[in-house]
Amino acid sequence: MTAKIKPPKGSPYARILGVGGYRPTRVVPNEEILKHIDSSDEWIRSRSGIATRHWAGPEETLAEMTLEAAGKAVADAGITADQVDAVIISTVSHFKQTPSIATEISDRMGAGKAAAFDINAGCAGFGYGLTQAKGLIAEGSATYVLVVGAERLSDLTDLTDRSTAFLFGDGAGAVVVGPSEEPAMGPSVWGSEGDKADVISQTVAWDEFRIGDVSQLPVDADGEVKFPAIRQEGQTVFRWAVFEMAKVAQEALDAAGVSPEDLDVFIPHQANMRIIDSMVKTLKLPEHVAVARDVETTGNTSAASIPLAMERMLATGEAKSGDTALVIGFGAGLVYAAMVVTLP
Repeated sequence: MTAKIKPPKGSPYARILGVGGYRPTRVVPNEEILKHIDSSDEWIRSRSGIATRHWAGPEETLAEMTLEAAGKAVADAGITADQVDAVIISTVSHFKQTPSIATEISDRMGAGKAAAFDINAGCAGFGYGLTQAKGLIAEGSATYVLVVGAERLSDLTDLTDRSTAFLFGDGAGAVVVGPSEEPAMGPSVWGSEGDKADVISQTVAWDEFRIGDVSQLPVDADGEVKFPAIRQEGQTVFRWAVFEMAKVAQEALDAAGVSPEDLDVFIPHQANMRIIDSMVKTLKLPEHVAVARDVETTGNTSAASIPLAMERMLATGEAKSGDTALVIGFGAGLVYAAMVVTLP
């Protein structure tokens, strides 16, 4: 006789209840980047829209930044840390292979025995985390889920690489996802194009770096082996983001039954101002839609960029609670995730 499994008793809907962010205190202008590469402030701004970025100091570890953002998100959601049932952290810059940084954060924030795990989905990691949080709540495995995007990309930046030295920043952004009486998070449109995985990658694998064979590894001007860094084929990534990600964004709108005219806010991954502007044009977003352009002063913070931009827009009044927002992340893998959400 086959036993019958009870159906899940979770909430049919989920919503973002609170948001928090942390930006390192050190602000790095383009002039500092130009000490290491042959370029100009005008070139960097025209290519990326970036004027400054934040870099973490020694005391601003990945864990400390994450805890700051998480604490703000939990407080903003109106709950306590011990009510968090699951902690999901998206990062590519946690250098300890195991255990996950999520377990450390869960313990230090006082989440008790919450489920905790890291995900590696690059700049789409926040969207991946939202998707998983919504699923956990729907099946009844969690009531409140903390989703964090946290990066110290300055640790993975080759300051002599003219194509990437100016791009990356550090920071952490977090949200709490919980139950809702009405739909407040649309279906996730997510996926990957693994055949393009090599266009954004780490320069050297950890096992290759450990061997340290100078004849096989990139070296600096003094002949020392360079620490692994993030590299990318800029033009390939730009074309993919501009032409393919607008389609994904439109699919997310269609899946949620929302038209561009219904949107209040657009929060794309803060990779490049030209990509953002191109997506706005392709999607034919009305002028009333507020567009996140946090990349100008924060740089590309990978998985942290969407929640950081969300937090800033709410804090400055560019967006308000209850607004309908389209969020989309895309990056290394190549992976992507888009969703329409109601802002907390």
